[in-house]
Amino acid sequence: MPREPRDIVLHSHIFDVERMTIQLPAGGAAERYIVRHPGAVCVMALRRDGSLVTIRNRRIAVDEWLHEFCAGKLEPGEDPCDAARRELEEETGHSAGCMTPLGTFFTSPGFTDERMHAFLATDLTPCPTRLEADERIEVQFVDQLGFERMIAAGEVCDGKTLATYLRWKVMQP
Repeated sequence: MPREPRDIVLHSHIFDVERMTIQLPAGGAAERYIVRHPGAVCVMALRRDGSLVTIRNRRIAVDEWLHEFCAGKLEPGEDPCDAARRELEEETGHSAGCMTPLGTFFTSPGFTDERMHAFLATDLTPCPTRLEADERIEVQFVDQLGFERMIAAGEVCDGKTLATYLRWKVMQP
């Protein structure tokens, strides 16, 4: 079935906002705005000693420093695994010898179609970071028990980080 023409009300270098008119089950119509996103990656990097490579990231939208795993959007046509490797190097200064997919999830399907591709990065070696001009990131190493305590205390409140960590935890043998 062909899709209705898109009414893009905002186009940016990160996403588009589309205005849609949907038909209601009881009759009538309603207007909705959907964020159309190219997809993204989130990388949980695990060091040989079992600690996690995390970042503190200054997030303008919430005006806070958040404790997260590194992440970033997919470039047009980019393979998610390649994007995960790129983001890990750019934001944390680590290259991964092994990148294991942990699955995908929608970040907030109530208003966006963004699909997050989660990865586990292991066999890490140092490399130079390549932060973008507007990025304010601090790399931190946290042992797993400490990270779980941070989650329990509400110090880790970034959804993609929580979902990626949960995916990894439930996939353990």
